Amino acid sequence: MWRRLLLSVTVPLRTRTLISPPLLSSPSHHLLSRSNKHSASPHDDPHDPPFSPIAKAPNPKPKQSPKARNPKPKQAPKALPSGMDKPSLPLHSDLPFDFRYSYSETDPSLRPIGYREPPRFSPFGPGRLDRKWDGVSAPATGEAAEDRVSDDRSSVLGDPLTEEEVGELVERYRHSDCSRQINLGTGGVTHNTLEDIHNHWKRAEADKTGGKIIYRHINILLLYRGRNYDPKQRPVIPLMLWKPLAPIYPRLVPKVAEGLTFEQTKELRNRGLNTPALMKLTRNGVYANVVERVREAFRTSDVVRLDCAYVYTSDCKKIGVKLRDLVPCIPILFKDRQIIIWRGRETQDSDQCDS
Repeated sequence: MWRRLLLSVTVPLRTRTLISPPLLSSPSHHLLSRSNKHSASPHDDPHDPPFSPIAKAPNPKPKQSPKARNPKPKQAPKALPSGMDKPSLPLHSDLPFDFRYSYSETDPSLRPIGYREPPRFSPFGPGRLDRKWDGVSAPATGEAAEDRVSDDRSSVLGDPLTEEEVGELVERYRHSDCSRQINLGTGGVTHNTLEDIHNHWKRAEADKTGGKIIYRHINILLLYRGRNYDPKQRPVIPLMLWKPLAPIYPRLVPKVAEGLTFEQTKELRNRGLNTPALMKLTRNGVYANVVERVREAFRTSDVVRLDCAYVYTSDCKKIGVKLRDLVPCIPILFKDRQIIIWRGRETQDSDQCDS
């Protein structure tokens, strides 16, 4: 009977090997037969495999108090300040111009020949603006009277600034460490920049990028908001939620320049690649004097090369478009981040007539 009882008890391996047969007849000494001085090797009994470790019992979860069981009541949404009611959708804006992604890097007179995304996807979001997106811009819905717009602008600007007032504003906001500053990226003056300007005008009379330009130096513009500017009466400027994909426009550089044959165009391109670069443009540089230097170079040469090795490829074409419109000139090659521009036959003929 005691043998049957002892076999039903789980005993550690080292303890079971120390139980001798005489002790089986005396159950009172069974618990005293354990010794810490001896340790048996697990190889003493090859038919008795080792035991698996006993899993620890999970800790019981602490009982929650009756107060903790009740969830916290949901707080009501905070009310907007007076005069700041949530606008109803779709938004309506009385601004008398078409909303575009960029107002300085795109020409509204050029129409694309294709789109990279369906024009029905408006960057202002679905149902958020009462203007329809045509793939390039969101045209104004109504014709605004120019006289009314001019009168509103004059009433906001108020009396002209004196020289002392202009000097004080320029000295306060023209420095690069001024917090009231907007840095324009490669997109130029974008649509959302207009909203940024008004946000800066809440706490500052002038800004470094609407309003009246009271200071201009290289790449810095200082804009005055006006004496009678009221932030609560600012125009409605809906924000673009994402940057729309650029449409597909005709080729900037045709295979054959206008007024030339294929061989003449090829000869101009080769000559332009072999001429020294007029200047080297940097990625984050200021191109304030490029137009004047190109005009000056065209007085002695009909082909000019600009080195854009450190400029993004997409920016090279933007620079070429700007030079085409401002110089004016004809881009004939974009290769290996090099811009080759030709002054054109009409300019060459006019120079010969003047001479």
